Amino acid sequence: MASILLPTSSGTLESYALREAAGFGAPVRRPFARIAYAAAHVVADPLADIDPWLGAAVDWDRTIAYRRHLGSLGFGVAEAMDTAQRGMGLDWPTSLELIRRSLEAARDIDGAVIASGCGTDHVAPADVRSIDDVIAAYETQAEAIEALGGRLILMASRALAARATSPADYEKVYGRILSQAREPVILHWLGDMFDPALAGYWGSSDLDAAMETCLRVIETNVDKVDGIKISLLDDAREVAMRRRLPAGVRMYTGDDFNYPGLIAGDGTGYSHALLGIFDAIAPAASAALAALTDGDEERYYRILAPTVPLSRHIFRAPTRFYKTGVVFMAYLNGHQDHFTLVGGQESARSTVHLAELFRLADQAGLLADPDLAASRMKAVLRVRGIEQ
Repeated sequence: MASILLPTSSGTLESYALREAAGFGAPVRRPFARIAYAAAHVVADPLADIDPWLGAAVDWDRTIAYRRHLGSLGFGVAEAMDTAQRGMGLDWPTSLELIRRSLEAARDIDGAVIASGCGTDHVAPADVRSIDDVIAAYETQAEAIEALGGRLILMASRALAARATSPADYEKVYGRILSQAREPVILHWLGDMFDPALAGYWGSSDLDAAMETCLRVIETNVDKVDGIKISLLDDAREVAMRRRLPAGVRMYTGDDFNYPGLIAGDGTGYSHALLGIFDAIAPAASAALAALTDGDEERYYRILAPTVPLSRHIFRAPTRFYKTGVVFMAYLNGHQDHFTLVGGQESARSTVHLAELFRLADQAGLLADPDLAASRMKAVLRVRGIEQ
């Protein structure tokens, strides 16, 4: 097998020998025992003549091809979410074009499921003068997505976080948008570890108080809520909220640290999945969910357990830079020919961080072609001053 010199946290180089690829079996087409969305990344166009910190250029062919790959593994696609660098390099016009293209591509894929991020990111928080302005911003995006035939994931709003003065403001905004939704939506509670601008969401920095407000919104609008995705990296809090959800409202875990146990569940229930890490570990996650569907919980945990250290590494603080690791995985596995991100965020993680990601991906059996992965890792290291 291939070997490679990798940097360590102590500033030295060590020889690392890769393992054989795990091989997770043929793609699974049947429904899983859990609803499973992968929040998908976008592939940047590395040849576009733009300033990457100021504009976004997308390789549409590779971006849509990756969504087909996720669909072939049994996943629904959560489109134009933060994994796609929404509001972090990907602007609203490009996001809407992404949604349009994904929905169009899905029409010829049997069983394809797509839900799309609806937010307020086309307006700057500083330009929002009132709660009614926030409502109008949400309405603009909701109408545009629904006009394409899309389902909504109601994303957290930086503008609402900046303008709201009380929990009642959140209840007003969500109540208005949910009342107008064509079909039940998925709410998204995104923690400030993913986006610092969302601190104090739901009107309080006390997460228990914030949860009460969120639950009131759900209970008041239960017929318009399919479920809620929580991205707080707090499994105990997710379970506590899951137990209090009204009948028929699903919990979608967004916990990239504790997903195996949350999806498997306990005696009182389980979480479905809407996860960014499923983009990076899709073959393993698909095989694990198939095992869970067959009632083989031991195999389910055996497959997913080695992916957790990788996920925790990719999502380590500053958590908002996790997109760098997700795209790096796609590059190592041949889904794109370059390690370039929207917004120039390939520079957001250190060389040592990427080297550890490589080790952990190999140990989880997630390097589909170890020789290709080693060659690509060497190319990245060479650019960063490490010759083999």
